[in-house]
Amino acid sequence: MPQSSSIHVAIIMDGNGRWAARRGLPRVAGHRAGAEAVRRVVEAAPDQGITALTLYAFSADNWKRPPGEVAALMRLFARHLRTETPRLLENGVRLEVVGRRDRLPAPLVAGITAVERATAPGGRLALRLAVDYSARWAIAAGVILPNVDLLIRTGGEQRLSDFLLWEAAYAELYFTDTMWPDFGAADLARAVADFRTRQRRFGGLPEAAAG
Repeated sequence: MPQSSSIHVAIIMDGNGRWAARRGLPRVAGHRAGAEAVRRVVEAAPDQGITALTLYAFSADNWKRPPGEVAALMRLFARHLRTETPRLLENGVRLEVVGRRDRLPAPLVAGITAVERATAPGGRLALRLAVDYSARWAIAAGVILPNVDLLIRTGGEQRLSDFLLWEAAYAELYFTDTMWPDFGAADLARAVADFRTRQRRFGGLPEAAAG
């Protein structure tokens, strides 16, 4: 059936810790590898017809993790904001961070604001990072994003984990056992190809039956 050529994809990036544990590495090594996967997917997304990409980077519940791990994640996020900004600008990527900011370190918030301002003209890909994000909080606060066409979760789990509950009401769901640090352009292409075989009815009838 005909499909829109441009799609909004959202990804729950799961499996960093387990990826590291299987290799006898500290969890933070998995998060570093996961950051590299973000780069690969962001660079591959436009070639798959993806015009908007929302990545679940840090949930509101992730504050429950050990303080050392949380601090390492915040440092990693801040560092990648600095190092990836030239690449975002070069590739026409507009970055927006969604979620609460009042609980983030002040220097990180300042860095987020600077990168959002610098990349605002980017028109090739709208990249949203969900940080300190809870869908239930977003709904209560009236922070609603565009509807999601395809929601991908890596790492073998099959749940939404408080991510884009409103926006994913009619999203096609795609689950893969691949851990996020191993996810790349070919994996994204498979997910998008699967999406384009789906018949999306939005509560109506298939086109043949409707005719």
